[in-house]
Amino acid sequence: MTAPAANSVDVLARRFLFVTGKGGVGKTTVVAALAERFARAGKRVLIAETSSKEHLSGLYGRSHLPTQITELSPRLFGVLLDADVAIKEYGALVLKSERLVSALFDNKLVLGFFHGAPGLKEWAALGKAWYHSTETLSDGSPRFDVVILDAPATGHGLDMLRVPKTIVELSPPGVLRSDAEKAWAQFRDPAQSGVVVVSLPEEMPTNESVELCTALKEELSLPLLAVVANQVVPEIFDAAGRAALADVPEPNGTEPALLALAAGVRRAAREQVQADSLTRLSTLGAPLYRLPFLPGGANTAPAIRNLAKAFG
Repeated sequence: MTAPAANSVDVLARRFLFVTGKGGVGKTTVVAALAERFARAGKRVLIAETSSKEHLSGLYGRSHLPTQITELSPRLFGVLLDADVAIKEYGALVLKSERLVSALFDNKLVLGFFHGAPGLKEWAALGKAWYHSTETLSDGSPRFDVVILDAPATGHGLDMLRVPKTIVELSPPGVLRSDAEKAWAQFRDPAQSGVVVVSLPEEMPTNESVELCTALKEELSLPLLAVVANQVVPEIFDAAGRAALADVPEPNGTEPALLALAAGVRRAAREQVQADSLTRLSTLGAPLYRLPFLPGGANTAPAIRNLAKAFG
């Protein structure tokens, strides 16, 4: 498909982005690249992490990401969405009394109830990320221009997105339902929010991405903002070359010519799978962004800055 326009960052810019995909496809790498691109465009960006095993902090020379918002680089901030901390912060917003909050949320029985309540931990994390996308400064301007949620992998990510919908449909009137209604309305508004699906140009991640996009559209009616193919290798062979090598059995032997031929057969097969996957990913109803495979890995800030260029 045609490459996204040079000002694609403006196309992607929303108050809230939910980034998910199959485990192991490099979601956090994509989140960091998106955040870097937004920050370079002058936007204040918050990355909200959902996993205590996050590796975002390492990209910015830190040992861990704290549960309080911290600046990682100019205009780019990060926070770890710990469920217990998020629930206590939510309670403080509702109760407006530090004494009541401490008495309630420092109680092990109460915390045990919250941990056992279906969906409450997911809502605590998702709701906290949503809340930060609504915060304003004293002059009325947004505290953050963009909040990017590095969400759980596909299955858990969908479960997290289902929670506010379930609260809206099943909970009695009250603060919890009111907030869920506001969040759900924002998540469904394509002018304010969108889901970014990350995949690899391989068969299994592509299959899962197709299923995920179908669920987002048909079950949840949420806007699919973009599909990102991560670790795309440069093509050495054209379609004709791949087709010709597809019929060649991979040779055995240690002679240089045989080793070169075997490498060519394997590379052509990989490129064909990649081409097929990219074709399928390009038909999911959203712009497809291709992030290049970096031989040295994507675990450094310079590598993330390099990847950010793919977003315009």
